[in-house]
Amino acid sequence: MKKKMKKYILIDSAAILIVIALFSFKSEKQLPEIQNDGDVKTLPLVRNDAFKRGEKLVFRLHYGILDAGEATLGITDEQKEILGRKTFHVVGLGITKGAFEFFYSVRDRYETFIDEQSIIPWVFIRNVNEGGYKIEQYYVFNHLMKKVDVGGGETFPIEPNMQDMLSAFYCARTMDLSGAKEGEMYSINCFMDKEVWPLKIKFIGRETITTDLGTFKCLKFRPIVQKGRVFKHEEDLNVWITDDKNHIVIKGQADVLVGSIKAELTSYSGLANPVSKVE
Repeated sequence: MKKKMKKYILIDSAAILIVIALFSFKSEKQLPEIQNDGDVKTLPLVRNDAFKRGEKLVFRLHYGILDAGEATLGITDEQKEILGRKTFHVVGLGITKGAFEFFYSVRDRYETFIDEQSIIPWVFIRNVNEGGYKIEQYYVFNHLMKKVDVGGGETFPIEPNMQDMLSAFYCARTMDLSGAKEGEMYSINCFMDKEVWPLKIKFIGRETITTDLGTFKCLKFRPIVQKGRVFKHEEDLNVWITDDKNHIVIKGQADVLVGSIKAELTSYSGLANPVSKVE
């Protein structure tokens, strides 16, 4: 079971950067009361010029030459507060389509409530159903007490700026990449499935790529993945993001042991900045 769980961790981690999620649904659960054993003013301030409420990104997912599904990633217009601080509410769903729906149905829903000022998660909700394999998680992050409550009376210690598997995508977008050099490594610690998983990303360079939406100036990154169970090599996942302040994913491609997975942006709206589209 542990090996099977690790397989899904890796697939989901890749999906963070290639994207999974649906935009328009409100939270189905009440937000928890978080014990305030400290001063929220001590939390770090992170400058965010990359995204805002109302952003919506829609992707088409391919497995080999087949149209496998659709994924949407977005931020609702809600302004729910936790400990008196406004949050960005990201809600999502990934679904299979066509022949894939018959052979391997996927219904994945993710939510995260991200502190607007510190870009750290307070609550992470995950409901996964992939071919009958189900995961339900409800994690409460207490950054003041430096712990995460995973339910069932279990808590784990966390370090400052700890992310969940969805908030990590938004945290990465706030990074200043204007001076990025080829080969430079970036790292974000994520708490997933009761353990810390360091997400390491290598900057490959600047490229101009063309999709059905047009031609974009992009930054190419290569997340370092674990080889052997899902990937043949550590560098089998590549992601292209816009070379502008939005840092939205234009395309992602993963070579796995049983083929290749590709995601391409099909529409975007509600961006915080102009996009690096070549006219």
